Amino acid sequence: MVQIRATPRPFPAAGLSPAHTALLLIDMQRDFLEPEGYLAAAGYELDGVRAAIAPARRLLGAARAAGLPVIHTRQGYRPDLREMPAHKRARVEDGSSPIGEPGPLGRFLIRGEPGHAIVPELEPRDGEAVVDKTGCGAFWGTDLAAILSAAGVGSLIFAGVTTDVCVHSTLREARDRGFECLVARDACGSGDPYAHDAALHMVTVEDGVFGVLADADDVCEALRAL
Repeated sequence: MVQIRATPRPFPAAGLSPAHTALLLIDMQRDFLEPEGYLAAAGYELDGVRAAIAPARRLLGAARAAGLPVIHTRQGYRPDLREMPAHKRARVEDGSSPIGEPGPLGRFLIRGEPGHAIVPELEPRDGEAVVDKTGCGAFWGTDLAAILSAAGVGSLIFAGVTTDVCVHSTLREARDRGFECLVARDACGSGDPYAHDAALHMVTVEDGVFGVLADADDVCEALRAL
């Protein structure tokens, strides 16, 4: 039985199977990872998020080679911000949020703009699902649950940004939906190093209440053994 070395226990409990395990890449978009994008415009340092690109790329290559389903998510809004809650729209209107403002990659976090695209290093292949979302969690208001159910997936490997917001929000909901979860800690990143560390710590409290942690290279090693 192949398992991934992880903390606090090996993953998955019943053994690693391409038929039942998917790689979920959260919001690896130009707006979050490039200097001209939304995250930098909001005042965050990019070193913490860009550090996740290379491990995530290795993880993506190994998952593809092993035949795992790969699902990408993107955060973004309609051009007219029609679906944005009133309290978030108020921040846009008073200038405290740059969402929708013009930038070098087009309007920040707007679907169809260059900044909304996934970075070239992790560009989806034909046949890989891309889930567009407006919430922090990737299950809310999307067909992610239906995609996973149709594929027979019961365990998820997480990578992406930001660790403390969209990765953690999706992780928590996945656990409540019964998925067994692993977070590839070096393939995740945040603009806030303290929040990143705290989010990773929270995964394993109470003997892994939200899942387990592993390095991307340990995940890749196990995938190559399949």
